[in-house]
Amino acid sequence: MIPYWMSRTQLMLGDDAMEQIMSKNVLVIGLGGVGAICAEMIVRAGVGSITIVDNDKVDASNINRQIQALQSSVDLPKAQVLSKRLLDINPNLNLTVHEMYIKEEITTNLLESANWDYVVDCIDTLSCKVFLIKKCIDMKLPIVSSMGAGGKLDPSQIIVTDISKTYVCNLARYVRKRLQALGVKKGLKVVFSPEKADQEKIIVTEKAFPKKSIIGTMSYMPAIFGCTVASVVIRDLITNH
Repeated sequence: MIPYWMSRTQLMLGDDAMEQIMSKNVLVIGLGGVGAICAEMIVRAGVGSITIVDNDKVDASNINRQIQALQSSVDLPKAQVLSKRLLDINPNLNLTVHEMYIKEEITTNLLESANWDYVVDCIDTLSCKVFLIKKCIDMKLPIVSSMGAGGKLDPSQIIVTDISKTYVCNLARYVRKRLQALGVKKGLKVVFSPEKADQEKIIVTEKAFPKKSIIGTMSYMPAIFGCTVASVVIRDLITNH
């Protein structure tokens, strides 16, 4: 039974595709500006099971771009705030919440803990990001990875492509190099923008830990990245069911 709140999506996709989406299980890791809106769009599209992972708390500086960041949610765990929002969208959602920092052993255990139909990488920290990607490739799990949304203003430049075809984006370059060192040159679907970030909008500071820098970010860019990533997931789930 397809619930009434999904009726517009049902009209768009048809009953068979809708029922397929409702049966899917998606893992979203990283609930910042990109990951949180991505998770929400996946749930609004009707995916029946989702696991969200993040160990961070809402900071006041997140309010300009993160969907769960409000004055009232500052200092609360991002994953918990988002979980309430997702269940308010779909009370029947099969939701799992992990408030944890993704490290190698934890990543492996998480990926082996369920039958994932899709994995979404919205991690900012390079080493954790690359380990997740490589593990998914080794396990033949469908994965899409978001590259850098910071320091950019023009959403019309956002592209969905293979990691081997990325250019300009610093995060994509670092990911590419790390993966190449691990023997992976292509086969990773990514969302990136070749818009050149103004280096004057980047501050190197210990306050960014575990990252090395803080990057100026516009309200709409991470959200559009996240919606684009969600569109990749939904379109692939429909195509490959």
